[in-house]
Amino acid sequence: MARSSAATPLRHRVSQSALTVALLAGLVLATFSEAMAGTLLALGRADVIGDTAATPDEFAWLDVAYTAAKIAGFGLAPWLLTRLRPTHVVVSATLILGGAAALAAATSRLEFLIPLRAIQGLAGGALLVSAQALLFWAFPRPGQPILQAVFAVGAVVAPATLAPALQGWIIDAQSWHGVLAATFLTSLAAAGLLLISDPETPSPCAPRPFDLTGLSLLSVVAVAATFVLGQGSRWNWFESDRIALWVLVALVASTILALHQRRAGKDALVQTEVFGTEPYPFTFMVSIVAGASLFGSAFLIPAFAVNVLGFTPLAAGQLLAPSAALFFAGLLAAAILIQRFNFPLMANVPVGIGLVMVAFLMLSGSTLESGAADMGLPLFLRGLGLGFLFLALTLMAFGALPPTQLAYGIALFNIGRQLGGLLGVAGLQTLIDRQVVANQAVLGANLTPGLATAADRLATKTSALSLKGLDFQAAGASARGLLGRAIAQQSTVIAFDTAFLVLALLFVFAAPVLIGSKLAFSAAAKRRAAKSPPLEIAS
Repeated sequence: MARSSAATPLRHRVSQSALTVALLAGLVLATFSEAMAGTLLALGRADVIGDTAATPDEFAWLDVAYTAAKIAGFGLAPWLLTRLRPTHVVVSATLILGGAAALAAATSRLEFLIPLRAIQGLAGGALLVSAQALLFWAFPRPGQPILQAVFAVGAVVAPATLAPALQGWIIDAQSWHGVLAATFLTSLAAAGLLLISDPETPSPCAPRPFDLTGLSLLSVVAVAATFVLGQGSRWNWFESDRIALWVLVALVASTILALHQRRAGKDALVQTEVFGTEPYPFTFMVSIVAGASLFGSAFLIPAFAVNVLGFTPLAAGQLLAPSAALFFAGLLAAAILIQRFNFPLMANVPVGIGLVMVAFLMLSGSTLESGAADMGLPLFLRGLGLGFLFLALTLMAFGALPPTQLAYGIALFNIGRQLGGLLGVAGLQTLIDRQVVANQAVLGANLTPGLATAADRLATKTSALSLKGLDFQAAGASARGLLGRAIAQQSTVIAFDTAFLVLALLFVFAAPVLIGSKLAFSAAAKRRAAKSPPLEIAS
Protein backbone atom coordinates (compact mmCIF):
# COMPACT_ATOMS: atom_id res chain seq x y z
CA MET A 1 0.00 0.00 0.00
CA ALA A 2 2.85 2.34 0.92
CA ARG A 3 4.57 1.50 -2.35
CA SER A 4 1.43 2.47 -4.27
CA SER A 5 1.02 5.77 -2.44
CA ALA A 6 4.68 6.61 -3.07
CA ALA A 7 4.43 5.71 -6.73
CA THR A 8 1.50 8.04 -7.33
CA PRO A 9 3.42 11.28 -6.66
CA LEU A 10 6.34 9.93 -8.70
CA ARG A 11 4.06 9.24 -11.66
CA HIS A 12 2.56 12.69 -11.20
CA ARG A 13 6.00 14.31 -11.28
CA VAL A 14 6.96 12.33 -14.39
CA SER A 15 3.67 13.29 -16.03
CA GLN A 16 4.17 16.97 -15.20
CA SER A 17 7.72 16.89 -16.56
CA ALA A 18 6.51 15.26 -19.78
CA LEU A 19 3.80 17.90 -20.18
CA THR A 20 6.34 20.67 -19.60
CA VAL A 21 8.63 19.20 -22.26
CA ALA A 22 5.68 18.88 -24.64
CA LEU A 23 4.73 22.51 -24.01
CA LEU A 24 8.25 23.80 -24.62
CA ALA A 25 8.68 21.63 -27.71
CA GLY A 26 5.32 22.81 -29.04
CA LEU A 27 6.18 26.48 -28.51
CA VAL A 28 9.60 26.11 -30.15
CA LEU A 29 8.09 24.29 -33.15
CA ALA A 30 5.34 26.90 -33.44
CA THR A 31 7.83 29.77 -33.48
CA PHE A 32 10.04 27.80 -35.88
CA SER A 33 7.04 27.55 -38.24
CA GLU A 34 6.76 31.34 -38.14
CA ALA A 35 10.49 31.66 -38.86
CA MET A 36 10.18 29.36 -41.87
CA ALA A 37 7.33 31.40 -43.31
CA GLY A 38 8.83 34.77 -42.43
CA THR A 39 12.28 34.25 -43.97
CA LEU A 40 11.13 32.46 -47.14
CA LEU A 41 11.77 35.40 -49.47
CA ALA A 42 15.37 35.89 -48.33
CA LEU A 43 16.78 32.85 -50.16
CA GLY A 44 13.80 32.02 -52.37
CA ARG A 45 13.51 35.41 -54.07
CA ALA A 46 14.72 34.32 -57.53
CA ASP A 47 12.64 31.13 -57.50
CA VAL A 48 9.46 32.93 -56.41
CA ILE A 49 9.88 35.66 -59.04
CA GLY A 50 10.49 33.02 -61.71
CA ASP A 51 7.48 30.87 -60.84
CA THR A 52 5.05 33.74 -60.32
CA ALA A 53 6.34 35.86 -63.24
CA ALA A 54 6.18 38.81 -60.84
CA THR A 55 7.67 42.21 -61.50
CA PRO A 56 9.86 43.69 -58.74
CA ASP A 57 6.94 45.93 -57.70
CA GLU A 58 4.56 42.98 -57.46
CA PHE A 59 7.09 40.85 -55.61
CA ALA A 60 7.64 43.63 -53.07
CA TRP A 61 4.06 43.28 -51.86
CA LEU A 62 4.67 39.68 -50.82
CA ASP A 63 7.18 40.96 -48.28
CA VAL A 64 5.22 44.09 -47.33
CA ALA A 65 2.04 42.07 -46.74
CA TYR A 66 3.77 39.62 -44.40
CA THR A 67 5.79 42.13 -42.39
CA ALA A 68 3.04 44.73 -42.00
CA ALA A 69 0.50 42.09 -40.98
CA LYS A 70 3.01 40.66 -38.49
CA ILE A 71 3.34 44.08 -36.81
CA ALA A 72 -0.47 44.29 -36.67
CA GLY A 73 -0.48 40.78 -35.15
CA PHE A 74 1.88 41.98 -32.41
CA GLY A 75 -0.61 44.70 -31.53
CA LEU A 76 -3.64 42.40 -31.71
CA ALA A 77 -2.24 39.61 -29.51
CA PRO A 78 -2.67 41.32 -26.10
CA TRP A 79 -6.38 41.88 -26.79
CA LEU A 80 -6.81 38.24 -27.85
CA LEU A 81 -5.21 37.19 -24.57
CA THR A 82 -7.91 39.09 -22.67
CA ARG A 83 -10.59 37.01 -24.37
CA LEU A 84 -9.06 33.54 -24.77
CA ARG A 85 -6.79 31.24 -22.82
CA PRO A 86 -3.15 31.72 -23.88
CA THR A 87 -2.82 28.13 -25.12
CA HIS A 88 -5.89 28.55 -27.32
CA VAL A 89 -4.47 31.73 -28.86
CA VAL A 90 -1.14 30.02 -29.60
CA VAL A 91 -2.78 26.89 -31.08
CA SER A 92 -5.23 28.89 -33.18
CA ALA A 93 -2.51 31.21 -34.51
CA THR A 94 -0.27 28.22 -35.29
CA LEU A 95 -2.99 26.39 -37.22
CA ILE A 96 -3.98 29.54 -39.14
CA LEU A 97 -0.33 30.14 -40.05
CA GLY A 98 0.09 26.54 -41.19
CA GLY A 99 -3.20 26.49 -43.10
CA ALA A 100 -2.31 29.69 -44.99
CA ALA A 101 1.13 28.24 -45.77
CA ALA A 102 -0.46 25.05 -47.14
CA LEU A 103 -2.77 27.05 -49.41
CA ALA A 104 0.16 29.20 -50.58
CA ALA A 105 2.14 26.04 -51.36
CA ALA A 106 -0.57 25.02 -53.81
CA THR A 107 -0.53 28.17 -55.96
CA SER A 108 1.82 30.50 -57.83
CA ARG A 109 -0.76 33.22 -58.48
CA LEU A 110 0.10 36.54 -56.88
CA GLU A 111 -3.53 37.56 -56.31
CA PHE A 112 -3.78 34.61 -53.91
CA LEU A 113 -0.24 34.65 -52.52
CA ILE A 114 -0.32 38.26 -51.29
CA PRO A 115 -3.42 37.88 -49.02
CA LEU A 116 -2.16 34.48 -47.86
CA ARG A 117 1.15 36.06 -46.88
CA ALA A 118 -0.79 38.71 -44.92
CA ILE A 119 -2.70 35.97 -43.06
CA GLN A 120 0.57 34.21 -42.25
CA GLY A 121 2.07 37.45 -40.92
CA LEU A 122 -0.95 38.31 -38.77
CA ALA A 123 -1.02 34.81 -37.27
CA GLY A 124 2.76 34.82 -36.82
CA GLY A 125 2.76 38.09 -34.88
CA ALA A 126 -0.03 36.90 -32.55
CA LEU A 127 1.77 33.58 -32.12
CA LEU A 128 5.09 35.09 -30.99
CA VAL A 129 3.55 37.41 -28.41
CA SER A 130 1.09 34.90 -26.92
CA ALA A 131 3.68 32.09 -26.79
CA GLN A 132 6.18 34.17 -24.83
CA ALA A 133 3.48 35.51 -22.50
CA LEU A 134 2.31 31.94 -21.86
CA LEU A 135 5.80 30.96 -20.68
CA PHE A 136 5.91 33.82 -18.19
CA TRP A 137 2.40 33.10 -16.90
CA ALA A 138 2.75 29.32 -16.71
CA PHE A 139 6.11 29.11 -14.90
CA PRO A 140 7.64 30.92 -11.91
CA ARG A 141 10.03 33.81 -12.52
CA PRO A 142 13.17 32.11 -11.06
CA GLY A 143 13.11 29.50 -13.84
CA GLN A 144 12.58 31.96 -16.68
CA PRO A 145 16.24 32.30 -17.84
CA ILE A 146 16.40 28.66 -19.01
CA LEU A 147 12.83 28.72 -20.36
CA GLN A 148 13.39 31.92 -22.34
CA ALA A 149 16.67 30.55 -23.70
CA VAL A 150 14.83 27.51 -25.04
CA PHE A 151 12.00 29.66 -26.42
CA ALA A 152 14.53 31.90 -28.21
CA VAL A 153 15.63 28.90 -30.30
CA GLY A 154 12.45 29.27 -32.34
CA ALA A 155 11.83 32.99 -31.93
CA VAL A 156 15.36 34.39 -32.47
CA VAL A 157 17.83 31.64 -33.45
CA ALA A 158 15.65 30.10 -36.16
CA PRO A 159 15.06 33.27 -38.25
CA ALA A 160 18.76 34.15 -38.08
CA THR A 161 20.32 30.72 -38.73
CA LEU A 162 18.25 27.52 -38.74
CA ALA A 163 15.43 28.52 -41.08
CA PRO A 164 17.71 29.76 -43.91
CA ALA A 165 19.73 26.53 -43.69
CA LEU A 166 16.66 24.31 -44.01
CA GLN A 167 15.15 26.54 -46.68
CA GLY A 168 18.31 26.39 -48.77
CA TRP A 169 18.20 22.60 -48.73
CA ILE A 170 14.48 22.46 -49.57
CA ILE A 171 14.73 25.04 -52.37
CA ASP A 172 17.70 23.26 -53.96
CA ALA A 173 16.09 19.82 -53.62
CA GLN A 174 12.51 20.83 -54.53
CA SER A 175 11.19 24.40 -54.71
CA TRP A 176 9.99 27.27 -52.55
CA HIS A 177 6.60 25.55 -52.40
CA GLY A 178 8.34 22.85 -50.37
CA VAL A 179 9.28 25.42 -47.72
CA LEU A 180 5.61 26.31 -47.27
CA ALA A 181 4.66 22.64 -47.15
CA ALA A 182 7.27 22.07 -44.43
CA THR A 183 5.84 25.05 -42.54
CA PHE A 184 2.42 23.41 -42.62
CA LEU A 185 3.79 20.13 -41.26
CA THR A 186 5.74 21.76 -38.43
CA SER A 187 2.71 23.85 -37.47
CA LEU A 188 0.59 20.69 -37.22
CA ALA A 189 3.20 19.02 -35.01
CA ALA A 190 3.41 22.14 -32.83
CA ALA A 191 -0.36 22.35 -32.41
CA GLY A 192 -0.52 18.67 -31.47
CA LEU A 193 2.12 19.04 -28.75
CA LEU A 194 0.44 22.16 -27.38
CA LEU A 195 -2.95 20.44 -27.23
CA ILE A 196 -1.39 17.51 -25.38
CA SER A 197 0.21 19.78 -22.77
CA ASP A 198 -2.59 22.40 -22.62
CA PRO A 199 -1.63 24.05 -19.32
CA GLU A 200 -4.48 25.49 -17.27
CA THR A 201 -3.08 29.01 -17.41
CA PRO A 202 -5.67 31.78 -17.41
CA SER A 203 -4.76 35.23 -18.67
CA PRO A 204 -4.35 37.75 -15.85
CA CYS A 205 -5.58 40.56 -18.11
CA ALA A 206 -9.13 41.84 -17.71
CA PRO A 207 -11.35 41.70 -20.85
CA ARG A 208 -11.39 44.86 -22.94
CA PRO A 209 -13.50 46.01 -25.89
CA PHE A 210 -12.02 45.50 -29.33
CA ASP A 211 -10.28 48.63 -30.64
CA LEU A 212 -10.96 48.30 -34.36
CA THR A 213 -9.89 51.89 -35.04
CA GLY A 214 -6.56 51.36 -33.32
CA LEU A 215 -5.88 48.12 -35.22
CA SER A 216 -6.78 49.75 -38.54
CA LEU A 217 -4.49 52.73 -37.91
CA LEU A 218 -1.65 50.48 -36.73
CA SER A 219 -2.05 48.41 -39.91
CA VAL A 220 -1.86 51.51 -42.12
CA VAL A 221 1.27 52.70 -40.31
CA ALA A 222 2.83 49.24 -40.63
CA VAL A 223 2.09 48.98 -44.37
CA ALA A 224 3.44 52.47 -45.09
CA ALA A 225 6.57 52.05 -42.95
CA THR A 226 7.32 48.59 -44.34
CA PHE A 227 6.93 49.76 -47.93
CA VAL A 228 9.12 52.83 -47.41
CA LEU A 229 11.90 50.97 -45.60
CA GLY A 230 11.75 47.94 -47.86
CA GLN A 231 11.58 49.76 -51.20
CA GLY A 232 13.17 53.13 -50.46
CA SER A 233 16.61 52.15 -51.68
CA ARG A 234 15.30 50.71 -54.93
CA TRP A 235 13.47 53.96 -55.71
CA ASN A 236 16.30 56.20 -54.45
CA TRP A 237 14.20 57.37 -51.53
CA PHE A 238 12.75 60.86 -51.80
CA GLU A 239 13.62 61.21 -55.47
CA SER A 240 10.54 59.04 -56.05
CA ASP A 241 7.04 60.47 -55.64
CA ARG A 242 5.67 57.11 -54.48
CA ILE A 243 8.12 56.94 -51.56
CA ALA A 244 7.30 60.52 -50.56
CA LEU A 245 3.59 59.67 -50.70
CA TRP A 246 3.99 56.60 -48.47
CA VAL A 247 6.09 58.63 -46.00
CA LEU A 248 3.26 61.17 -45.83
CA VAL A 249 0.76 58.36 -45.23
CA ALA A 250 2.93 56.94 -42.45
CA LEU A 251 3.30 60.32 -40.72
CA VAL A 252 -0.42 61.18 -40.92
CA ALA A 253 -1.52 57.73 -39.77
CA SER A 254 1.02 57.75 -36.91
CA THR A 255 -0.25 61.13 -35.72
CA ILE A 256 -3.88 60.00 -35.80
CA LEU A 257 -2.93 56.75 -34.03
CA ALA A 258 -1.19 58.68 -31.24
CA LEU A 259 -4.23 60.93 -30.79
CA HIS A 260 -6.54 57.90 -30.79
CA GLN A 261 -4.37 56.12 -28.22
CA ARG A 262 -4.63 59.10 -25.90
CA ARG A 263 -8.39 59.40 -26.35
CA ALA A 264 -9.08 55.66 -25.97
CA GLY A 265 -7.03 55.37 -22.75
CA LYS A 266 -7.50 51.97 -21.09
CA ASP A 267 -9.48 50.71 -24.10
CA ALA A 268 -6.69 51.42 -26.62
CA LEU A 269 -5.27 48.51 -28.59
CA VAL A 270 -1.68 49.17 -27.46
CA GLN A 271 -1.14 49.98 -23.79
CA THR A 272 1.97 52.07 -23.10
CA GLU A 273 2.01 51.97 -19.27
CA VAL A 274 4.94 49.55 -19.58
CA PHE A 275 7.22 52.50 -20.36
CA GLY A 276 6.74 53.64 -16.77
CA THR A 277 8.47 50.51 -15.44
CA GLU A 278 12.27 50.48 -15.27
CA PRO A 279 14.28 49.29 -17.15
CA TYR A 280 11.72 48.65 -19.92
CA PRO A 281 12.22 51.98 -21.81
CA PHE A 282 15.98 51.41 -22.01
CA THR A 283 15.68 47.79 -23.15
CA PHE A 284 13.09 48.84 -25.74
CA MET A 285 15.58 51.24 -27.29
CA VAL A 286 18.37 48.65 -27.18
CA SER A 287 16.00 46.15 -28.85
CA ILE A 288 15.73 48.48 -31.85
CA VAL A 289 19.52 48.55 -32.23
CA ALA A 290 19.80 44.81 -31.57
CA GLY A 291 17.06 44.16 -34.13
CA ALA A 292 19.02 46.17 -36.71
CA SER A 293 22.09 44.03 -35.96
CA LEU A 294 20.18 40.72 -36.03
CA PHE A 295 18.03 41.28 -39.11
CA GLY A 296 20.67 43.37 -40.87
CA SER A 297 23.27 40.61 -40.57
CA ALA A 298 20.69 37.95 -41.46
CA PHE A 299 20.13 39.90 -44.70
CA LEU A 300 23.77 40.78 -45.34
CA ILE A 301 25.47 37.41 -44.86
CA PRO A 302 23.31 35.33 -47.27
CA ALA A 303 23.31 38.21 -49.79
CA PHE A 304 27.13 38.32 -49.72
CA ALA A 305 27.39 34.54 -50.02
CA VAL A 306 24.93 34.22 -52.92
CA ASN A 307 25.53 37.45 -54.89
CA VAL A 308 29.28 37.88 -54.41
CA LEU A 309 30.79 34.50 -53.59
CA GLY A 310 28.40 32.62 -55.89
CA PHE A 311 27.03 30.23 -53.25
CA THR A 312 23.90 28.25 -54.00
CA PRO A 313 20.92 28.76 -51.63
CA LEU A 314 21.84 25.44 -50.01
CA ALA A 315 25.47 26.47 -49.46
CA ALA A 316 24.39 29.88 -48.14
CA GLY A 317 22.01 28.20 -45.70
CA GLN A 318 24.68 25.76 -44.56
CA LEU A 319 27.00 28.70 -43.95
CA LEU A 320 24.63 29.97 -41.25
CA ALA A 321 23.65 26.60 -39.77
CA PRO A 322 26.73 25.96 -37.57
CA SER A 323 26.39 29.36 -35.91
CA ALA A 324 22.97 28.25 -34.61
CA ALA A 325 24.73 25.95 -32.15
CA LEU A 326 26.85 28.86 -30.86
CA PHE A 327 23.76 31.08 -30.75
CA PHE A 328 22.01 28.55 -28.51
CA ALA A 329 25.23 28.06 -26.52
CA GLY A 330 25.30 31.80 -25.83
CA LEU A 331 21.67 31.73 -24.72
CA LEU A 332 22.25 28.71 -22.49
CA ALA A 333 25.49 30.06 -21.00
CA ALA A 334 23.82 33.38 -20.19
CA ALA A 335 20.82 31.54 -18.69
CA ILE A 336 23.01 29.39 -16.44
CA LEU A 337 25.07 32.38 -15.30
CA ILE A 338 21.90 34.31 -14.46
CA GLN A 339 19.83 31.50 -12.95
CA ARG A 340 22.51 29.55 -11.06
CA PHE A 341 25.12 32.17 -10.23
CA ASN A 342 23.01 35.37 -10.11
CA PHE A 343 25.18 36.98 -12.80
CA PRO A 344 23.95 40.59 -13.33
CA LEU A 345 21.70 40.91 -16.35
CA MET A 346 23.28 44.19 -17.41
CA ALA A 347 26.73 42.57 -17.49
CA ASN A 348 25.62 40.24 -20.29
CA VAL A 349 24.86 43.16 -22.60
CA PRO A 350 28.46 44.42 -23.13
CA VAL A 351 29.67 40.80 -23.46
CA GLY A 352 27.17 40.19 -26.27
CA ILE A 353 27.87 43.52 -27.96
CA GLY A 354 31.63 42.95 -27.82
CA LEU A 355 31.42 39.50 -29.44
CA VAL A 356 29.09 40.77 -32.18
CA MET A 357 31.39 43.71 -32.95
CA VAL A 358 34.46 41.45 -33.23
CA ALA A 359 32.54 39.12 -35.56
CA PHE A 360 31.58 41.89 -37.98
CA LEU A 361 35.05 43.41 -37.87
CA MET A 362 36.40 40.04 -39.03
CA LEU A 363 33.77 39.79 -41.79
CA SER A 364 34.67 43.30 -43.01
CA GLY A 365 37.94 41.84 -44.34
CA SER A 366 36.21 39.38 -46.71
CA THR A 367 37.39 39.04 -50.32
CA LEU A 368 36.31 37.28 -53.51
CA GLU A 369 38.43 34.32 -52.40
CA SER A 370 36.65 34.00 -49.04
CA GLY A 371 34.86 30.75 -48.35
CA ALA A 372 32.90 28.95 -45.67
CA ALA A 373 36.09 28.27 -43.69
CA ASP A 374 37.01 31.97 -43.62
CA MET A 375 33.55 33.04 -42.46
CA GLY A 376 33.07 30.25 -39.91
CA LEU A 377 34.72 31.85 -36.86
CA PRO A 378 33.07 35.28 -37.30
CA LEU A 379 29.66 33.63 -37.63
CA PHE A 380 30.31 31.57 -34.49
CA LEU A 381 31.18 34.73 -32.56
CA ARG A 382 28.09 36.48 -33.94
CA GLY A 383 25.85 33.66 -32.75
CA LEU A 384 27.46 33.53 -29.31
CA GLY A 385 27.22 37.30 -28.86
CA LEU A 386 23.60 37.55 -29.98
CA GLY A 387 22.73 34.76 -27.53
CA PHE A 388 24.12 36.71 -24.57
CA LEU A 389 22.57 39.96 -25.77
CA PHE A 390 19.01 38.85 -26.51
CA LEU A 391 18.48 36.76 -23.39
CA ALA A 392 19.66 39.61 -21.18
CA LEU A 393 17.39 42.09 -22.98
CA THR A 394 14.39 39.75 -22.70
CA LEU A 395 14.79 39.21 -18.95
CA MET A 396 15.55 42.86 -18.26
CA ALA A 397 12.56 44.04 -20.29
CA PHE A 398 9.93 41.68 -18.89
CA GLY A 399 11.31 40.69 -15.48
CA ALA A 400 9.93 43.75 -13.68
CA LEU A 401 6.58 43.97 -15.48
CA PRO A 402 3.46 42.94 -13.57
CA PRO A 403 1.52 40.01 -15.13
CA THR A 404 -1.28 42.31 -16.31
CA GLN A 405 1.15 44.39 -18.42
CA LEU A 406 3.33 41.55 -19.66
CA ALA A 407 1.58 40.88 -22.98
CA TYR A 408 1.62 44.59 -23.87
CA GLY A 409 5.31 44.80 -23.02
CA ILE A 410 6.12 41.76 -25.18
CA ALA A 411 4.07 43.17 -28.07
CA LEU A 412 5.80 46.56 -28.02
CA PHE A 413 9.23 44.93 -27.61
CA ASN A 414 8.62 42.82 -30.72
CA ILE A 415 7.40 45.85 -32.66
CA GLY A 416 10.58 47.69 -31.68
CA ARG A 417 12.79 44.77 -32.72
CA GLN A 418 10.93 44.45 -36.05
CA LEU A 419 11.23 48.20 -36.66
CA GLY A 420 14.95 48.01 -35.91
CA GLY A 421 15.28 45.16 -38.38
CA LEU A 422 13.52 47.15 -41.11
CA LEU A 423 15.73 50.17 -40.44
CA GLY A 424 18.87 48.02 -40.42
CA VAL A 425 18.13 46.26 -43.68
CA ALA A 426 17.05 49.50 -45.38
CA GLY A 427 20.21 51.29 -44.27
CA LEU A 428 22.51 48.46 -45.34
CA GLN A 429 20.80 48.05 -48.70
CA THR A 430 21.10 51.78 -49.40
CA LEU A 431 24.74 51.77 -48.30
CA ILE A 432 25.59 48.84 -50.58
CA ASP A 433 23.77 50.31 -53.59
CA ARG A 434 25.54 53.65 -53.30
CA GLN A 435 28.91 52.17 -52.41
CA VAL A 436 28.88 49.92 -55.49
CA VAL A 437 28.35 52.93 -57.77
CA ALA A 438 30.96 55.04 -55.98
CA ASN A 439 33.51 52.21 -55.93
CA GLN A 440 33.05 51.53 -59.64
CA ALA A 441 33.67 55.19 -60.38
CA VAL A 442 36.87 55.22 -58.31
CA LEU A 443 38.22 51.92 -59.64
CA GLY A 444 37.23 52.79 -63.20
CA ALA A 445 39.05 56.11 -62.97
CA ASN A 446 42.26 54.23 -62.23
CA LEU A 447 41.83 51.86 -65.17
CA THR A 448 41.38 54.23 -68.08
CA PRO A 449 42.93 53.11 -71.39
CA GLY A 450 45.54 55.87 -71.19
CA LEU A 451 47.14 54.49 -68.04
CA ALA A 452 50.01 52.05 -68.36
CA THR A 453 48.58 49.62 -65.78
CA ALA A 454 45.24 49.44 -67.59
CA ALA A 455 46.94 48.99 -70.95
CA ASP A 456 49.11 46.19 -69.56
CA ARG A 457 46.06 44.40 -68.07
CA LEU A 458 44.14 44.68 -71.34
CA ALA A 459 47.12 43.51 -73.38
CA THR A 460 47.66 40.50 -71.12
CA LYS A 461 44.01 39.45 -71.23
CA THR A 462 43.82 40.06 -75.00
CA SER A 463 46.87 37.87 -75.61
CA ALA A 464 45.48 35.11 -73.40
CA LEU A 465 42.16 35.13 -75.27
CA SER A 466 43.92 35.23 -78.65
CA LEU A 467 45.83 32.08 -77.72
CA LYS A 468 42.46 30.40 -77.12
CA GLY A 469 41.42 30.99 -80.74
CA LEU A 470 39.75 34.42 -80.79
CA ASP A 471 40.77 36.93 -83.42
CA PHE A 472 42.52 40.05 -82.16
CA GLN A 473 39.47 42.37 -82.35
CA ALA A 474 37.12 39.94 -80.60
CA ALA A 475 39.80 39.17 -77.99
CA GLY A 476 40.18 42.89 -77.24
CA ALA A 477 36.43 43.35 -76.78
CA SER A 478 36.23 40.30 -74.52
CA ALA A 479 39.21 41.53 -72.50
CA ARG A 480 37.51 44.87 -71.90
CA GLY A 481 34.34 43.06 -70.85
CA LEU A 482 36.25 40.83 -68.41
CA LEU A 483 38.02 43.83 -66.94
CA GLY A 484 34.71 45.64 -66.49
CA ARG A 485 33.25 42.57 -64.75
CA ALA A 486 36.26 42.39 -62.43
CA ILE A 487 35.76 46.06 -61.51
CA ALA A 488 32.07 45.42 -60.76
CA GLN A 489 32.88 42.39 -58.60
CA GLN A 490 35.57 44.19 -56.64
CA SER A 491 33.28 47.20 -56.17
CA THR A 492 30.60 44.93 -54.71
CA VAL A 493 33.07 43.23 -52.37
CA ILE A 494 34.25 46.59 -51.03
CA ALA A 495 30.62 47.69 -50.58
CA PHE A 496 29.76 44.58 -48.53
CA ASP A 497 32.94 44.95 -46.46
CA THR A 498 31.91 48.53 -45.69
CA ALA A 499 28.45 47.31 -44.67
CA PHE A 500 29.99 44.73 -42.30
CA LEU A 501 32.17 47.46 -40.80
CA VAL A 502 29.11 49.68 -40.24
CA LEU A 503 27.39 46.79 -38.43
CA ALA A 504 30.49 46.36 -36.27
CA LEU A 505 30.41 50.04 -35.31
CA LEU A 506 26.61 50.21 -34.95
CA PHE A 507 26.64 49.95 -31.17
CA VAL A 508 29.50 52.47 -30.98
CA PHE A 509 27.35 54.98 -32.88
CA ALA A 510 24.30 54.14 -30.76
CA ALA A 511 26.10 54.01 -27.39
CA PRO A 512 25.85 57.76 -26.54
CA VAL A 513 22.11 57.76 -27.29
CA LEU A 514 21.51 54.56 -25.32
CA ILE A 515 23.56 55.69 -22.31
CA GLY A 516 21.89 59.10 -22.33
CA SER A 517 18.44 57.52 -22.53
CA LYS A 518 19.29 55.14 -19.69
CA LEU A 519 20.28 58.05 -17.44
CA ALA A 520 17.20 60.04 -18.44
CA PHE A 521 14.82 57.11 -17.84
CA SER A 522 16.42 56.35 -14.45
CA ALA A 523 16.12 60.01 -13.39
CA ALA A 524 12.48 60.10 -14.46
CA ALA A 525 11.76 56.92 -12.50
CA LYS A 526 13.33 58.43 -9.37
CA ARG A 527 11.21 61.58 -9.78
CA ARG A 528 8.05 59.49 -10.10
CA ALA A 529 9.01 57.49 -7.02
CA ALA A 530 9.66 60.68 -5.04
CA LYS A 531 6.25 62.10 -6.00
CA SER A 532 4.41 58.89 -5.11
CA PRO A 533 2.79 59.01 -1.64
CA PRO A 534 4.34 56.62 0.90
CA LEU A 535 2.43 53.42 1.64
CA GLU A 536 0.57 53.43 4.95
CA ILE A 537 1.23 50.41 7.12
CA ALA A 538 -1.87 49.19 8.89
CA SER A 539 -1.45 48.85 12.62
